[in-house]
Amino acid sequence: MQIVLISGLSGSGKSVVLKALEDYGYFAVDNLPAMLLPQLVEYLRDAGQRRVAVAVDVRSGASIAALPERIADTRALVDDLRLIFLNARDDTLIARFSETRRRHPLASDEISLAEAIHHERAALEAIAEMGHNFDTSDMAPNTLRAWVKDFVGADPTAGLTLMFQSFGFKLGIPLDADLVFDVRCLPNPHYDRELRPLTGRDEAVAKWLAQFGSVETMIDDIAGFIRRWLPLYMQDTRNYLTVAVGCTGGQHRSVYVTEQLARRFSDHSPLLVRHRNQAPVEVP
Repeated sequence: MQIVLISGLSGSGKSVVLKALEDYGYFAVDNLPAMLLPQLVEYLRDAGQRRVAVAVDVRSGASIAALPERIADTRALVDDLRLIFLNARDDTLIARFSETRRRHPLASDEISLAEAIHHERAALEAIAEMGHNFDTSDMAPNTLRAWVKDFVGADPTAGLTLMFQSFGFKLGIPLDADLVFDVRCLPNPHYDRELRPLTGRDEAVAKWLAQFGSVETMIDDIAGFIRRWLPLYMQDTRNYLTVAVGCTGGQHRSVYVTEQLARRFSDHSPLLVRHRNQAPVEVP
């Protein structure tokens, strides 16, 4: 039996993830009181359900504080339990609530929306540390659905999942990044009119960047750092290590370097590649 728990900040995309998992064939339960998690899992297991997605967040009220303990209880009942924690920047959350005109679960006449978001972050801090964080600040819903599909499809017994992710600094550093490398010092294809509309995954851009020794040296240095420290990360209790590579716009240099790093670590399994403004790439 596989249980996927979904938690995170209001407005970060939990309903998108829950609906996506339901479309993938999961039995979906929304807004479950945290105290009832073990009982729900036992009931659904006895009923023959094998894939279940459950959303638990601050709508549960004070019982959300008991979720870490309830997760520990539930792990004894199933072989595969995964926790997705959805996160986003404050400005993104405020903009989403303004667009939808929905009320924040912690909002009241006494506190502002920004203060409600601050209180929610504090209430969910312990839970965020237990799960795999997805930063949805600059992510399209279709990209989020694809990333979730990769997440639930990964073999939980295969060890640490290594993820390489490209991003643009002008959109902010991804909140889910564990290691961040800045490649803005490398030659920029943006200033070539023919290369500007392309990405680092296009052959023309790849050939242009490959001609510079500084690009190869940067890739060598990043790969060397990861190879040196990856064994220690694997000894830690984490299930994911996200390596984020950033350039100015997240279109050329960071994408190319990310792709090259993924090729160098193709022997690691599971391995995922993300480009923040594109669909994820499946690595054989």
